[in-house]
Amino acid sequence: MATTTASTSTPMTTPTTSATSGAAPEPARPGPAVRVLGDTHALGRRLPQLAVGLTLYGVSMALMLRSGLGLDPWDVFHQGLQRVLGLTVGAWVTICGALVLLLWIPLRQRPGVGTVANVLMIGAAMDLTLRLVGGPQGLPARIALMAAAVLLNGVASGLYIGARLGPGPRDGLMTGLHRRTGRSLRLIRTGIEVTVLAVGLLLGGTAGVGTVVYALAIGPLVQLFLPWCTVPTAAQNPRKG
Repeated sequence: MATTTASTSTPMTTPTTSATSGAAPEPARPGPAVRVLGDTHALGRRLPQLAVGLTLYGVSMALMLRSGLGLDPWDVFHQGLQRVLGLTVGAWVTICGALVLLLWIPLRQRPGVGTVANVLMIGAAMDLTLRLVGGPQGLPARIALMAAAVLLNGVASGLYIGARLGPGPRDGLMTGLHRRTGRSLRLIRTGIEVTVLAVGLLLGGTAGVGTVVYALAIGPLVQLFLPWCTVPTAAQNPRKG
């Protein structure tokens, strides 16, 4: 999902998605299995920014679904599960996020508070938005909604990644496989997203022009917004005095 997704999407210290460069993340340092807050500098900004970013991410994906022009690969998969097994799309976002998080264990990935919040908040925000917002009438309105959803997703990704409180579960899976296999981040991400897209289509999920637009636009958008949203570390912004 950032899918991510994120698509929804991040190394352990400064998360990344497809928007960022393919540079290899630093190896995980020895420490506790779960890193809660990490660097506490500017925490009063980072936590609210994380919450806003994750909420807007869920809203953006709901708007994408309402446009009816196609979803990102992970949400094609989530929608396919919803059509076959029931529940809501947002519920499957949450369930799949939790299951992907379990895959972190053999990869020795360490989640942060942002990782847990990602699992809990995006699906809930998506379902709430779907209850409140209906689908537009007419192709021009649907195209406009799709474009707004992709743009909002870029802003939301910049906000939650820039909070530096832990990667989303899908992005952490990507970086964990990168470290364990030595394969490039681009290859691993492409492999994961092609797989979930194919399975989602088989299950009845919707792909279309929106899927292509999202794939092409989300990287540049996050790269555009991330510098403005990243909270500086204490070393980057030392106190005067």
